[in-house]
Amino acid sequence: MIAQNNKTPLADRMRPQTLAEFLGQDEIVGPGKMLRQAIAADNVPSLIFWGPPGSGKTTLAQIIARATKAEFIRFSAVTSGVRDLREVIKKARENAIEDKKTILFIDEIHRWNKAQQDALLPHVEKGLITLIGATTENPSFEVRGALLSRCRVFVLKQLGQTEIAEIIKRAWRDKERGLGQLKIKIADQVINFLAGLSNGDARVALNVLEYASTSPQPSPSKGEGVIISADIIKQAFQKSPLLYDKDGEEHYNIISALHKALRGSDADAALYWLARMLEAGEDPLYIARRLTRFAAEDVGLANSRALEQAVAVFQACHFIGLPECNVILAQAVVYLAKCEKSNELYTAYNRAAADVRELGNLPVPLHLRNAPTKLMKELEYGKGYKYSPDYGYKEKQEYLPEKLKGRKYLK
Repeated sequence: MIAQNNKTPLADRMRPQTLAEFLGQDEIVGPGKMLRQAIAADNVPSLIFWGPPGSGKTTLAQIIARATKAEFIRFSAVTSGVRDLREVIKKARENAIEDKKTILFIDEIHRWNKAQQDALLPHVEKGLITLIGATTENPSFEVRGALLSRCRVFVLKQLGQTEIAEIIKRAWRDKERGLGQLKIKIADQVINFLAGLSNGDARVALNVLEYASTSPQPSPSKGEGVIISADIIKQAFQKSPLLYDKDGEEHYNIISALHKALRGSDADAALYWLARMLEAGEDPLYIARRLTRFAAEDVGLANSRALEQAVAVFQACHFIGLPECNVILAQAVVYLAKCEKSNELYTAYNRAAADVRELGNLPVPLHLRNAPTKLMKELEYGKGYKYSPDYGYKEKQEYLPEKLKGRKYLK
């Protein structure tokens, strides 16, 4: 069936079939790498592929499926559960009798809950199943520690613009699986434009290319095909997708980047990371809360008004909401970035907390204890306490437990 009549999405038709066709991730499957050798030797261990959308996790699993002699079973964690797993285990036991391996690929494994992952664990541990899990979320948080310890974790990087552009060119030229029979014309600068908008996601790039190919502009010369322009690409995109899951890994990466840009007094970078969050739909009150924390942790005593500013910004965001509150958050971000910094309060508290954790519940000195009853007074609660105003606030008195006498947390 020719490409234009093929109802299978272009992104799926253009999946690489071998490692030789697979672009990117040379740190994992490049020549001489251990995983590439394991695939060639048909001795693949249990794996977790962690990476952003469109980086090649599922494609790499399918390449392994074609290269191995094991039975390859695939299902999605979204639609499959423990009942489906029981059928897989049954099949794996039958394969084991015939000395045949079973590879189970679970897409979006982070969506499996604790009980589902626990059901899988003993079979991976015994080697009955070789697991390949794919996830866009940090497996340290989303995959059970016992299961994670029995898998090799490989981190797939976001594809670069050059790699995305090459994937687009392949799809454009390929006459069997791609759009090669449609006689489409697309300039290199338009390909690079599409690659840049795709945010490292090959699937997005190919989906947009396929959609754009349904309404290209006629070529000025008859019989020379049709043209996909940058304007058509923009229309096909509607809006450049932003990689930002408010409950996922990138959420924490970006708020971390904002915090560190503020700490480094880079107002421009801080504004960029703020815009990344707001334009992707982040809750402005979440950002305002983080800025309030920053005002105390990283500005602190160097400028006590920073905390006032942050609290005022939180209240203003609560009153106004998006989109109008974006400039209010911008004001706070720039103010905090330009403030003189001090983490004295943060480090002092951590020193005090360390003593609490190490030494436990040290007794309150008797002279500091409250004595509301006669018995407590007889037990000398409060005895010897010096009332500070009576001494002009210059009294010499110990306020720490005996074991911490003279301890200094503020440097």
